[in-house]
Parts: sequence; structure tokens; C-alpha cells
Amino acid sequence: MMLDKYATIQELEEKLTADKSYFQRFIEMVTVNVTEMFRDPEFYAAFSKYVLKDLATHPFIRIWHAGCSTGEEVYSTAILLKEHNLLHKTLLYATDINPRVIKTAREGIFPLRNMKTYSENYIKAGGKGEFSSYYTAKYDRAKFNDNLKTNMIFSTHNLISDSSFNEFQLILCRNVLIYFDKPLQDQVFTLFDQSIASGGYLALGTKETLKFSPIAGNYRQIDPMQKIWKKTT
Repeated sequence: MMLDKYATIQELEEKLTADKSYFQRFIEMVTVNVTEMFRDPEFYAAFSKYVLKDLATHPFIRIWHAGCSTGEEVYSTAILLKEHNLLHKTLLYATDINPRVIKTAREGIFPLRNMKTYSENYIKAGGKGEFSSYYTAKYDRAKFNDNLKTNMIFSTHNLISDSSFNEFQLILCRNVLIYFDKPLQDQVFTLFDQSIASGGYLALGTKETLKFSPIAGNYRQIDPMQKIWKKTT
């Protein structure tokens, strides 16, 4: 309201309702896009230990990064899949409500200044190789190798208004639901439950939980410290 000089919330609401392009600009400005590669390295270590071993038994793997932001965590997953010889048989869907961050994720180009932190996270997460081998540095940017995103599909998706679009062996939605109230969280959990195959996995952020949700009885937590659940039904 301060930026566009609206005197009342009603004026802003009328503009959002009547002007589709303004609504899209509003979405791009109001959504939170804080992420990094191998964020919470302990999560990725548990992910490699428990989930990747199981996924390796599948002939084909579908993974959905819901609320992927600018894509750093999608590339993190792709690197681990590659190191476990699973990337070639995996389809990675990366979605977000914000088309601007989807464009950044699709490009796979990130600030070079972040690579030191990302490399440290990668080592703590149990990375097997040289992190620098996964990107090419040019000036102040780092472009991640195209072979990491060969099987990536980027698209806009609204977790509240859009429906399930495939069946997945794994859904990662980390540090997104903390911005939703309980009814909306439950709605998203139901969407995820409709989308996860039997025996599949759901991974959430450190401050998020499946407990007390309408689908909690369908899952068991596979690590007492990390927010990873396996579907048992």
C-alpha cells in the first residue's frame, strides 16, 4: 500500500481483483524466496541414507519440489541423485507460484559469492565429489551444468488452488508451509497425500510437521531428527 500509495485496503483489493498483471506483480513482490543449496546439511545426509537407497529400487522415479523458489534445492537433489547413479532415471518437477523465481531456477545461474557456503553445505551433507565440478564460474556468476537439469521440468503451480498433476515417489516442500495457517496447511497436506505413491516420501522443513494433520495416520517418520515421512498406506 505504501509503495503504490493506496489509502485503504479496499483500493488495493479492487486493483488486485480487476488487474491480472498487477496481481502477478503483487505475487512476485510478496512471496518469500529465501533458499540455498544443501540448506540444513543434516537433512540431506539423512535423505541420502534413508530415501535414496529406497528410491534406487524403483525402475523410474518422480520427484516434486513444491515451492522451489529460485531452485537451489532442486539442483542439490539432482547432484545427490547423480552421485548415487539415479539422475538418469529420475524426473524432477520444480514448481512455485512466482513465475520470476521459476525463470531463475530454470536458468540455473546463481551468484558466485554463494558458492563457498554451498560447497561447505555440500561437504556436510555427505557429497562424494568436488562441488566446483558441477558449475562453471564466469565473472560473478556460477552456471550449473546442463546435464543436471536434463530431466527437470519447471512450472508455476499454486498449492492452494491447483490440483495434483502426477504420482510421485518423493515430494519436498521445505520451509513453505510455515507461511500458511492451519486450514491451508491441511489443504496442502491432502494435496500431497493424493500425489504421493504408496511407500513414497514427504520431506518438510525444520519447523514444519505432519503431526496433527488429517493425513498423519498414513505416514511414519523415518528419522527422529529430520522431517522425512514415509507413506505406509
